[in-house]
Amino acid sequence: MITKMPSSPAQGSNDYFLSSGDKIRFFFEKEVFTKEGDFIIPKERAVNKIGHALHALDPVFKEITHSLKIKDTAKALQINKPVVVQSMYIFKQPGIGGEVTPHQDATFLHTEPMQCITGFWFAVEDATEENGCLQFIPGSHRNEITRRLVRSLPTEYPKTKFLGQERDYLDEEFVKLPAIKGSLVIFDGRVVHKSNMNTSNRSRQAYVFHIMDSQDCMWSKDNWMQPSVALPFPAL
Repeated sequence: MITKMPSSPAQGSNDYFLSSGDKIRFFFEKEVFTKEGDFIIPKERAVNKIGHALHALDPVFKEITHSLKIKDTAKALQINKPVVVQSMYIFKQPGIGGEVTPHQDATFLHTEPMQCITGFWFAVEDATEENGCLQFIPGSHRNEITRRLVRSLPTEYPKTKFLGQERDYLDEEFVKLPAIKGSLVIFDGRVVHKSNMNTSNRSRQAYVFHIMDSQDCMWSKDNWMQPSVALPFPAL
């Protein structure tokens, strides 16, 4: 049972986050804890996301991820040898669900070559402009990756760092994509996207996982997340 904030609040810089690739772990919104690490609000309303191995360790999400419909969809997209690299359940809590700044998923899930990652995003609830629907820059998947999150050297802290820099984007470059409950949004790992803070009184829950085409494609060895002995990337 989680009663206090686990480890450091800086997601991406601590062992709790870095070792979550083969586990199911909880990550929380900012400013929902006291200085002592106690919850300010009920913890079920403080969760930002759950990750990153739901697709392999939870029976419900495993069935969804590895369903025949998803396999047929991957085949239609000409993903030749798909493996699932990570999964998340995102809550986007009412009133506090944080902004997700513009980024490319390949910044965090880097492959060589770079066009091997595809995101599958399911709207578990209606995603509206008010509660922070996804926003994309059309055609941005043709852009280069300008920033990468990598593991630092063992002697360095924080334990991850960014190489390069995300360029500045204008709000008018983005197209908002409201999605009704049950919708599936599929996007290239290089496309620039974001979502605004949820200022409404309705949550915007979603399930997302990422697939890599492992045919003629390599997972970068300095990515923050690495396949483990306990959980190699499972074939779709």
